[in-house]
Amino acid sequence: MTSKRLASTISSSSNSQENGIPRLGLPVNTATVGLMRTSHHSALYSYSVKSGPTLGTMQKADGSVPQFVSPATSWGPNWFLFQSLSIHAMHRVGSAGNASNSSRPRKEKRLTYVLNDADDTKHCAGVNCLAVLKSPSPDYCDYLFTGSRDGTLKRWALGDHEATCSATFESHIDWVNDAILAGNTLVSCSSDTTLKTWNCLSAGTCTRTLRQHSDYVICLAAAEKNSQIVASGGLGGEVFIWDIEAALAPIVKSADHMEYEGSNGTVWSGNSPITNLRSINSSGNICANNIQSHGCHPVAAKGHKESVYALAMNDSGNILVSGGTEKVVRVWDPRTGSKNMKLRGHTDNIRALLLDSTGRYCLSGSSDSMIRLWDLGQQRCVHSYAVHTDSVWALASTPTFSHVYSGGRDLSLYLTDLSTRESVLLCMKEHPILQMALLDDGIWVATTDSSIHRWPAEGCNPQKVFQKGGSFLAGNLSFTRARACLEGSTPVPVYREPSFTIPGIPGIIRHEILNDKRHVLTKDTAGSVKLWEITNGVVVQDYGQVSFEEKKKELFEMVSIPTWFTMDTRLGSLSVHLDTPQCFSAEMYAIDLNISEASEDHKINLAQETLRGLLTHWLAKRRQRSRSQASNGDIPVGKDVSVRNLKHPRVDVDDGTENHNIVFPSFKFSTVSPPSIIIEGSHGPWRKKITDLDGTEDEKDLPWWCLDCVLNGQIPSRDNTKCSFYLHPYEGSNAPVLTRGKLSAPRILRMNKVVNYVIEKMVLDKPLEGGCSDGTFNLGPGFGQSQLPSPGDGSIRSGLKPWQKLKPSVEIFCNNQVLSPEMSLATQQKLKMCDNLRCTVPGYLFFNLQTVFYMESIEAAEDGNVVL
Repeated sequence: MTSKRLASTISSSSNSQENGIPRLGLPVNTATVGLMRTSHHSALYSYSVKSGPTLGTMQKADGSVPQFVSPATSWGPNWFLFQSLSIHAMHRVGSAGNASNSSRPRKEKRLTYVLNDADDTKHCAGVNCLAVLKSPSPDYCDYLFTGSRDGTLKRWALGDHEATCSATFESHIDWVNDAILAGNTLVSCSSDTTLKTWNCLSAGTCTRTLRQHSDYVICLAAAEKNSQIVASGGLGGEVFIWDIEAALAPIVKSADHMEYEGSNGTVWSGNSPITNLRSINSSGNICANNIQSHGCHPVAAKGHKESVYALAMNDSGNILVSGGTEKVVRVWDPRTGSKNMKLRGHTDNIRALLLDSTGRYCLSGSSDSMIRLWDLGQQRCVHSYAVHTDSVWALASTPTFSHVYSGGRDLSLYLTDLSTRESVLLCMKEHPILQMALLDDGIWVATTDSSIHRWPAEGCNPQKVFQKGGSFLAGNLSFTRARACLEGSTPVPVYREPSFTIPGIPGIIRHEILNDKRHVLTKDTAGSVKLWEITNGVVVQDYGQVSFEEKKKELFEMVSIPTWFTMDTRLGSLSVHLDTPQCFSAEMYAIDLNISEASEDHKINLAQETLRGLLTHWLAKRRQRSRSQASNGDIPVGKDVSVRNLKHPRVDVDDGTENHNIVFPSFKFSTVSPPSIIIEGSHGPWRKKITDLDGTEDEKDLPWWCLDCVLNGQIPSRDNTKCSFYLHPYEGSNAPVLTRGKLSAPRILRMNKVVNYVIEKMVLDKPLEGGCSDGTFNLGPGFGQSQLPSPGDGSIRSGLKPWQKLKPSVEIFCNNQVLSPEMSLATQQKLKMCDNLRCTVPGYLFFNLQTVFYMESIEAAEDGNVVL
């Protein structure tokens, strides 16, 4: 916040009010900056600036000073302007998703990486949608496109009895909910609120990202004979009609309407939806109404007040139908975005819609288990079909619109003759059916499972299926099939097994982060339990189908490492989230990571090394581009990230600038199945495999703190990295007091180092070193080294750690239990095992060991009030 802006927000009146709350007890020369309600105190506090020697004070609304703030706290002007206002007085932060411009604290961008299975040519979560591209020539293969809850789309080249994954389309950061083909353009929508366009025959590059929806985008519809028209609907109650041809055209920029395009094809628009930018003429083609029109602004069909789950469009694209939680079918005129009619009849959410090629007849499937046939000319329901016992989620019709295939929550796939009402159960699945696509004489079925199945359907002559027997007459009341099921007259499926299956990978449904904060135990849909190492993305051990709880207990370690990441399995795989500065809170000794070339006392920051491993390919490409441009006489691409906008203090890493780009083995990610990274860039979120980064990504695409860490070797300063404690003579002993000062050591310091200190400073009566001006003594990582035998000492037994070679023997007790020398101070602090730790040296003295947080006040430690 600049001083000019600050001045504009300061009122010099002592009687001013904000939100109706008077500020009482403030001097006349005091200017109130803002109000804050703390999370720990119910009273309102006002921050103020005085012209006198006290530059900053905090007062309650009644004029009193809260107990946790000194009445005469003095802050420097720079501290007040930049620290107090940015941290305490919460200011407004405008963003695309913050339409109300509400007050909230500023949050840094997150980096997420998604760990992929060894075979990433398969889906690892449920398949939500299908689209088929029929080859115009028998010399070429047909293609099947699938969109999954793992956030990816895949293109499958179909053979006689095979399907090969020929491309993976990866850019969405959440579930892919629907996908359709508009000519040679594949259009997908996602729970990340975006639509994305792809060249369906390309290697998987996203050509454009369209942002207009305010919530999950659930469904799409396209006009078969007018490939440039696509409609989208979602949970925000919005329905948009897009001109795909115009959206793929180069961006036109104007002074009164700003658009920005990101490096991955993202389009962000600064204006709200405009309904008169495009219209459809009598021939069904979209034309521009205004010379300033922009293709990424759709026509808005306004009228839905609740979520939209289903859309359908006729071949020419002049009729659009929609349905959702309002339980009605709405019919739209895309030329104007106006409603033509509203059809009532369903008693629950509408989940699937179909239109015939002429746009006269409409089929709808609902959560009330009914399928209804509507005559739009007569504006009424002409037939109802009760064949399912639960929600109908998917519909597919024959080319002549004479028969309909339906599936849903009851795991059943039915074929129904719309004229005779005769129905037959084609097959029973193990998972709810989400979508279907007819191709020749087969039907592809997508379910909540990661596998895709093709079943015989006789789409060209569906009467062949009825000739196999087992048909029944569909009722017209929703309870008729349910009642028949209860009476034991459940139909027998015609087919027991699918004719072909594209297998998927079992998705992860459960995970547990182990105490070492490097390994994660997972369980997938097949019941297999695996152990992952998240710092390099590999499966350490596949235990098979064992008890998850028992394996978790077996792998338990008494160790405490700060939580430096969060995790979820929403995409069917492990998604690891890194947020600054919390992610830099965990450190380990290099020797514990089996890094042979590092010294015993060398500390490794887990997040820092993980980031280096993730961005090593990006850094190599960046250097390659810089060298190439330098050889051509151009200015090298990208300088190290500037520090002028950094939000947190930084500290240099321990290993020096020359080692910033070294990736230790424990942090090297696979290039065969590389992880994907998800980042909220300046132009919106994006997702790429780490090997697909081309080096052009900069601070607009990657978080500044990631660049600062990888390029400059600097990370935010961290709190609570040390523990403080006192050593006192054991009660009843005549031992002199060693020191009245406070001892401090890194939180990751192990008890064997404390043992070393006891031997060196007490048993061997070594002089104390490392005294600080504040009376504290630092137990740095190197203390106790004089007692360690040299590597050439013949008395060293192979396989023993240094702490095991110390003489005499020293043990640390807690409640009469010996603590492991490998236990860290942080572990003891976390477990809170007891109030007093006793150091015993045979033949010597007994001592109490009390630990407190390093950030606690010294007075509290001296009084013994804080004991962990």
